[in-house]
Amino acid sequence: MKILVTGVAGAIGSHVAEHFAKLGHEVVGVDILTDYYDRAIKEINLADVSASGVEVHLADLVVDDIDHFMDGVDVVFHFAAQPGISATTPLETYVLNNIIATHRLLEAASKVSGLKGFVHISTSSIYGAHAYGDETVEVKPTSYYGVTKLAAEQLALSYYRERGLPVVALRLFSVYGPRERPEKLYHKLIKSILEDKDFPLHDGSEHHVRSYTNVDDIVQACDLVVKSLDAAIGEIFNIGTDKTVTTGDGIKIIEQILGKPARIVVTPKRPGDQKETGANIGKARRILGYDPKVGVRDGLEQQVVWYKDKLHNKLHKN
Repeated sequence: MKILVTGVAGAIGSHVAEHFAKLGHEVVGVDILTDYYDRAIKEINLADVSASGVEVHLADLVVDDIDHFMDGVDVVFHFAAQPGISATTPLETYVLNNIIATHRLLEAASKVSGLKGFVHISTSSIYGAHAYGDETVEVKPTSYYGVTKLAAEQLALSYYRERGLPVVALRLFSVYGPRERPEKLYHKLIKSILEDKDFPLHDGSEHHVRSYTNVDDIVQACDLVVKSLDAAIGEIFNIGTDKTVTTGDGIKIIEQILGKPARIVVTPKRPGDQKETGANIGKARRILGYDPKVGVRDGLEQQVVWYKDKLHNKLHKN
């Protein structure tokens, strides 16, 4: 099977691409290596991806010719997006990278004869401040990211409804683990403790509740979708864990693993942030056989090992 993964240098796309390459599939990865965070980190990810046999191409889905990447593709995993909640990133950037890029990829996918699946990666951020309930609950995004990811998801599903494109939408919940982006909670926390620096924490966020989902469980879900395409096409699935922890509890676990307290500095609240997420994964369990395996402590120990090996010892020697 030939699989295309967009956003292949990212935290999740890289793991999914590696997984399918190691299973013997032909995997093509596309990324633009934006300056949203340190390119050196993405290049470390790409080195591992390339070593697993993935064919990597640098391209911008917004402007570059992408039809040739689609040649002979059986399944597309669309991870590429403008991520995060940033006060400095304009709406136009989110629109370009989340909606326009998705539209161009959908158009290219529509030309592929025999395409078996287009797996669109969505997010729990579309639910808004309180992300609970199943896939039918009202969506109330509170950020540019959530709004544009919702638009992209619905655009993809419209191609299923109107053109018969075999679309599956996965709404991911609070993904963490090796290769986590540097602006995300655990990456920042581990870095600050190892470097004995202050850790900025938004006021009140220690009480936020999250369905922290290890990247290995996201990979499991993607694998199950490919194995269950006939049942999955046209559907939306919440992909996360039904076990929740507070941000404060997550911080304590990292402090225990590293044997050192964080130097927390409280900063102003962040507009658009989610207060609670709790993944209702009943549909994914029933249709896909999805069953998250990685507990938060085991997953965070895994992330600490990765950070020390891949980043702390290489990027921060001095």
